[in-house]
This record gives sequence, C-alpha cells and structure tokens, in this order.
Amino acid sequence: MDTFAAIADERRALAALLTGLTPAQAATPSLCDRWTVHDVAAHLVVPLEVGLGGFARAMIVARGSFHRANVRLAHEQARRPLAELAGVLRAKADSRFTPPGHGPEAPLTDLLVHGLDVRWPLGLARDVPAERLTATLNFLASSRDRSFVPRGALDGLRFEADDVDWAHGSGPVVRGRAEALLLAITGRAAALEHLAGDGVATLRERLA
Repeated sequence: MDTFAAIADERRALAALLTGLTPAQAATPSLCDRWTVHDVAAHLVVPLEVGLGGFARAMIVARGSFHRANVRLAHEQARRPLAELAGVLRAKADSRFTPPGHGPEAPLTDLLVHGLDVRWPLGLARDVPAERLTATLNFLASSRDRSFVPRGALDGLRFEADDVDWAHGSGPVVRGRAEALLLAITGRAAALEHLAGDGVATLRERLA
C-alpha cells in the first residue's frame, strides 16, 4: 500500500463529507471527547497549517503539555468556517507531514479514527479499504504512544476483526468489525456496543 496516497485519499473524502454538512451536523458532538464535528475538522488541519515551529511555540505556552497545546491549536483553527477547513484538507491532501518519531501510519490513523469520530454520530457510512484498516490496526497494536491508545487498553486481550484479516494479542476475545475495533482501541466507549466476546467487559472497565 502507498500510505501517503491513502492519506491523500482520506483527506479528500473527508473534505467532500464536510462540505456537504449542515450547520446542525457540524455542531453535532463527535465521538472525540468534548469536540464537535467542526472541532475534529479543525484538529485535522492543524498539522497542515501550523507546522512544527507553530506547535513548538504552542507547547511552550502550554508549559510542555502536548494535550493542552493540541487542544489550543484546534480551537484556534475551529474559528474558521467549516467550508474553509474542508478546503485546506482538499488543497493540502498530498502533504507528507508526519509527527516527529512517526511514519505515515500515524497521520493515516489520525484520519481514519477522526473520520469515524465524525461519521458515526452523523450516521454516515463509508467503506474504507481493508488494507488501510489493517495497517492502522497494526500501528495501534504496536504503538506505545498514549495519544493514540489508552494505557493498558490492549493488555491480556485478543482482538479479532470479522470483516478483515486481522487479529492481535491473546486472552479473552474482543471481536467485531475493524472500524469498531479501531474506535474501541483508541478509547471510544461508544464502539463497545458493536463488539462481542468475553473480553468486552474488561475493555469496558478500562475505558470507563
């Protein structure tokens, strides 16, 4: 898979979705805690508009907190109209920016997860190519970055996708569609209702 091509395609697909939303849809709470659909779109343009220098300055203002810097920059971008944010995603779809210490799997993961954060509450489905889902799930399963996977979420559990060829871990099973696993692994409790297996109760406790 050409991961950068996949990233560009996901940005364009999300830009097309955002362009067609009503103001009420844009104000809908996303699956990402405390962020609306509009806020999620703003977050996704931050690396395209701010760059490393801008983020470093935001980190200084936030006294070294990645989370606070990230939220602050997203809120700044969220002052822009949704159509303008969609335009940035479309115009800069081919950007090859990757966060320090990460390869292109990181921005692909960010796009897939946040795309689902937007689509699930709005009831808007999209068929994501299986190779993108498996690449993202593999990245999450091997990631030690707590900005993606809550601490201990994967420990002692076996995750199995029933719509793509992917499984990880050993122990009580958590089984379901790849997109539901993707959301649950990244801490979205709303996905738990779409999963089955003896390990779901344990995962629910960890995400509470």
